[in-house]
Amino acid sequence: MGNWGIAVILGIIEGLTEFIPVSSTGHLIVAGNLLGFVGEKASTFEVAIQLGAILSVVVLYRARFLRLLPTTQAPLSPLASTLDGWSGLWRIGLATLPALVVGFATHGFIKQHLFTPAAVALALAVGGVGILLTERYVRRRPTSPLDTLSLGQALGIGLFQTLALWPGTSRSAATIIGGMLLGLDRKGAAEFSFLIAVPIMMAATGYDLLKMREALSGSEAAQLALGLIVAFVVALLTIRAFIRVLNRWSLVPFAWYRIVVAPMFYLITRGPLP
Repeated sequence: MGNWGIAVILGIIEGLTEFIPVSSTGHLIVAGNLLGFVGEKASTFEVAIQLGAILSVVVLYRARFLRLLPTTQAPLSPLASTLDGWSGLWRIGLATLPALVVGFATHGFIKQHLFTPAAVALALAVGGVGILLTERYVRRRPTSPLDTLSLGQALGIGLFQTLALWPGTSRSAATIIGGMLLGLDRKGAAEFSFLIAVPIMMAATGYDLLKMREALSGSEAAQLALGLIVAFVVALLTIRAFIRVLNRWSLVPFAWYRIVVAPMFYLITRGPLP
């Protein structure tokens, strides 16, 4: 298969998996191994096409992002949210800061030691068990909507987000689980996960794109652009479908999916037996 076809396939996988709790990184690594698209440039490409998925969140939640502008804040309104204006900026900043700091400090170590079949497969399985335990724990607890998010909840979700620096954990899974454990309802936890994905993923993709900008040929840059566009369109559709699922069901099916595919992932990506 040509590189153009690989770009389309990886864009579809990125769009489908980035915002649901199944680990887009794990799925991209599996696909890259099956397609023979591996190595440093492949790893960077897999991170960079996340930009397309990020832009889908900006488009879908543009009203939320506009309400973050301090000039649009209406504190006396009965419909005011803690995510409006400066209040919202503080909360998104608190939820973003831990992963930015830890990610910057450990970026080289993670790429060198945790992008391995065994590490990613283990993270998939552990995350699946974590989702099952969370769903059981929060089943009978009262929950609150996203518009009541406190500073403490925002910081706590940010600390959970650092777990996603371990490839295979899933940033979406870590932040949604964190939000649910800290009292948000499923929909609110998922939507806050989408919102805080924008700064953290912008930082990660921007860092990798800056590093690889001189190494990309014209055709490779065009293939990357194609992957971004495909990821953007697919992510738009996936986010809408995921929210509808959360309004009716739990995260349990995603947990069992992770547990089942973890050993399959390891067998596919570990290479031939000696």
